[in-house]
Amino acid sequence: MPTAVSLFTGCGGSDAGLVAAGFDVLMANDILSYAAEVYTANLPETDYRVGNVEKIKAFPRADLLVGCYPCQGYSQGGAREVGRDINYLFREFGRALRQIKPKAFIVENVSGLTREDNKFLFQMQLRNFRAAGYRVTWKLLNAADFGVAQERHRVIIVGMRSDFGDSYEFPEATHGPGTTQPYVTIREALDGLPEWPAGEFNDEPFHWYYMSRNRRRDWAELSKTIVSRARHMPLHPLSPKLVPAGKDKYVFETDAPARRFSYREAARLQGFAGEMAFPDSCGMFTRYKVVGNAVPPPLFEAVARSLPPNIW
Repeated sequence: MPTAVSLFTGCGGSDAGLVAAGFDVLMANDILSYAAEVYTANLPETDYRVGNVEKIKAFPRADLLVGCYPCQGYSQGGAREVGRDINYLFREFGRALRQIKPKAFIVENVSGLTREDNKFLFQMQLRNFRAAGYRVTWKLLNAADFGVAQERHRVIIVGMRSDFGDSYEFPEATHGPGTTQPYVTIREALDGLPEWPAGEFNDEPFHWYYMSRNRRRDWAELSKTIVSRARHMPLHPLSPKLVPAGKDKYVFETDAPARRFSYREAARLQGFAGEMAFPDSCGMFTRYKVVGNAVPPPLFEAVARSLPPNIW
């Protein structure tokens, strides 16, 4: 079984995908303690080290290194401050890469990383990884194309150690137009969950910014992107439709009850299988946060399965 080390892991979306692809995740790391609690409640075999990655001086040897370093400076919904220190945490990933010398690595980040205003930071990352001795390729992928019930575009960077002759080919879509399987719908993803799960969804009023765009999709459609902020979570399809009422303004079509997706529904729409365990140590908003920040496991599984099997 090939081994992996995971950095900036969060609650384990990337690692759930790795386990499904047949990897043994030796170590994981994140600074958020509740993310670690959710992870270990669902993937208890991994050595999860909570704390700043800069303080980890030695990493275990592994075949694969993966990382989803923070995206606040690149995200469409973030601060978009290019000079923030958090935007340079890829250097810590590069440090681990040079120390571990894995056969391959995978990085996931928001699509905004490739915007023109972030171009120099993106190219800096690619140069960093190439200088560590890896042939690097990247591609924008939509998680919906790999069986996730939401539109979620992410940039995936894959590196193969230069002393291997193999090159990496990104996986072809398995769902949607031109494939043998339709997109997974909201209805399919939420099958079996209660319609009004008390205490699991944010029932704050819908403020003006929330109502500035259409945040609802129907049962037979893909969800809009699952986010980490509970106030901005998309609407559940049992809510009335939103209709335009002026520039950047929507209203509900009827007075029927409306609600956002719950954090447990958000996990299903992210592609987490079954009943995800959420320890009781933190409240609803933190649960939304760790789920919204996660990598969809089916997307990461597809990327990992496409690594050349002969390198292991």
